[in-house]
Amino acid sequence: MIGTPQFDDFITEHRWCVITTLRKDGSPTSSVNAYAREGDELVISTQGHRLKVRTLDRDPRITVLVLNDASPFNFVSVEGTAAIQRGDVLEPTRTVFRSLAKINYPEPADLPKWIKEQGRVIIRVTPTRVSGVIR
Repeated sequence: MIGTPQFDDFITEHRWCVITTLRKDGSPTSSVNAYAREGDELVISTQGHRLKVRTLDRDPRITVLVLNDASPFNFVSVEGTAAIQRGDVLEPTRTVFRSLAKINYPEPADLPKWIKEQGRVIIRVTPTRVSGVIR
């Protein structure tokens, strides 16, 4: 379980998040991403050359802000550490696309080729602190 049962359900139900990592000078940088769950970890597929990957290689601290897109604008903030998984990312990437199927976001026809062409990696987030507002 990630956080309280209410936070855990919210994380399971939603698909989009904002992740924040730290630049070399300590300033934050954020980006919107899709995510999925694998047990009590969050997995995010991204291209390996992105800034978020470089910042996490240097400093694994991360915040994942899961949000909804309707009033009353609930959110859950998951602070934790990230590990970059390189190579053998097919199944975690497939997990992300399975979670996106709920919102009609299809998996590429040739997923292994797409992963290779995109230079995909998986950001695997282990939560250390969970907070938020669910109204």
